[in-house]
Amino acid sequence: MPDPVRYERQTDIGVITLDRPDNRNSMTPELLDAFLAASAAARTDAGARCVVVTGTGASFSAGADFKSTLQRAGDQRAPSERSFAMYEPFLSLLDLAVPVIAALNGHAVGGGFGLALVCDLRIGALDAKYGANFVKLGLAPGMAISYLLPRLIGMARASELLLTGRLVDGREAEALGILNRAVAAEDVLREAMAMARTIADNAPLAVRATKRAIHRGLELHIRDAAHVEAYAQAESLVTDDAREGISALLAKRPPKFTGR
Repeated sequence: MPDPVRYERQTDIGVITLDRPDNRNSMTPELLDAFLAASAAARTDAGARCVVVTGTGASFSAGADFKSTLQRAGDQRAPSERSFAMYEPFLSLLDLAVPVIAALNGHAVGGGFGLALVCDLRIGALDAKYGANFVKLGLAPGMAISYLLPRLIGMARASELLLTGRLVDGREAEALGILNRAVAAEDVLREAMAMARTIADNAPLAVRATKRAIHRGLELHIRDAAHVEAYAQAESLVTDDAREGISALLAKRPPKFTGR
């Protein structure tokens, strides 16, 4: 049987694939352990300039597998710590310095929706369902969904989805701003790889600095965020890539970035 999650690199784009379609790529201990290993492989891959996360089958991830023991037997930690540990493999994507694109080949619900939200960008299938239906199961949300979703689509819209537990299709998800783009299911991975290619062709140091600034900016006042950006921009201005990018612009030719 193939690994439940695998990591591979295609040129300078890393791809993490959830591969348990028979179980809707649900959060079993086996899949979570494999995801943590794949995420670590992506994080330490110096050749990857962008990472795409996708799945096989009709679901990107259906979240918790309630037929499985998610919080491992014998774990003596407090319930909240066991709950956090269950989500930590998916949250490990936050440690990647390069941009991460979710190629949502199918349904992304509950923890699977959370996995999509921790990615920087999302391409989804038009006919798939997206959302966090925790309240319909008598549960409060997990995996920082209540933190991420309001920042992505606004408090009022996020409150509606989280408090009703309603799922939305790809068209509505795109209109709300959950998805950057909604396309036919068969085009999702191709569209995500094309976006990854555009990102990977940019100056890698500048891309990483921009991602850091975006994430830090969510935690800062606007003037403090401007200071953080100014520091990163000043550092980037003295790189070979900045000189190459400006030279290429003036010469009206494609730049050739080296990551220096």
